[in-house]
Amino acid sequence: MTTTVRESAHATGTENAERSRSSRPGAERRRVVSQWLFVVPAVLYMLMFFSFPLVRNAVMSFQSYTPATYFTGEAPFTGLDNWRAVLSDELFAASLWHTLLFTLGSLAGQFVVGMALALFFQRRFPLSGLMRSLLLLPWLIPMVVAGTLWRRVLDQETGVLNGALQGLQLTDSAIPWLSSPDFALLSVVLVNIWIGIPFNMVILYGGLQEIPREIREAAVLDGAGFFRRFFSVTLPMLKPVVTVVLVLGFMSTVKILDLILALTNGGPAHATETLGTHTYQLSFLQLDFGQGAVVGNVLILVSMVFAVIYLRANREGVTR
Repeated sequence: MTTTVRESAHATGTENAERSRSSRPGAERRRVVSQWLFVVPAVLYMLMFFSFPLVRNAVMSFQSYTPATYFTGEAPFTGLDNWRAVLSDELFAASLWHTLLFTLGSLAGQFVVGMALALFFQRRFPLSGLMRSLLLLPWLIPMVVAGTLWRRVLDQETGVLNGALQGLQLTDSAIPWLSSPDFALLSVVLVNIWIGIPFNMVILYGGLQEIPREIREAAVLDGAGFFRRFFSVTLPMLKPVVTVVLVLGFMSTVKILDLILALTNGGPAHATETLGTHTYQLSFLQLDFGQGAVVGNVLILVSMVFAVIYLRANREGVTR
């Protein structure tokens, strides 16, 4: 009797195992299909709105692409003519230099002030949360709106800033903040610093909260002063966060267009012409889409380099 029950149980277990093995490929196949159903829409979206424009822009840079092309469909292949014309243009060299100054100046100012505010808000005090929230406003305002507001503030004749400086007798005459080549780029950089400070402050503040309090207290007990603690403890432990902040800041700053158009439109005398505004001028004012695509490709290549740096830094941070 016992032997019969055991044999029956063994046979049942064998049948279940065989049934499980036979149904496993189907279940595995359904799981793979369901996963791809979630992935395919994202892949199609990337191909349609990112990959295709990138490839089309690259092809366009080797063609004579004008408004007539939209009607005739003809865009003759010109080889490297567009690239030679753009790279040999003095205005391209000037816009590249202005882009470098604008980007580095903005990043330096945003990071220094953002770090200072992040360190300041580490200390708990009444209304600190409200103050942090209010400091986010410049980052939430659209670029065009911010540019329009600051254009009024920096206006040479009716601007609030010149009125305040003259009222305090800090200057005898109105400063041409946006109408002079000597001040225009500096003014645009300062406005962009004002816009980007909240982003740096929020990210760096979050990074500071991740530093164990025991480490900071140990440094204090060892007699380390503020600057020694900052450069020997805080900054090294913030390295992954700092890298992400600077790389993301570079990628967003190097291609800024709307703010500069709202403030100076690339002037005066091309003093604030950057790669972004140069692309706009070539493509939509001169209607030379081929040369505009060349400058756009230069921007894309620069952004891709720093995107790789960001991904590597992010991967190292996850590994740690």
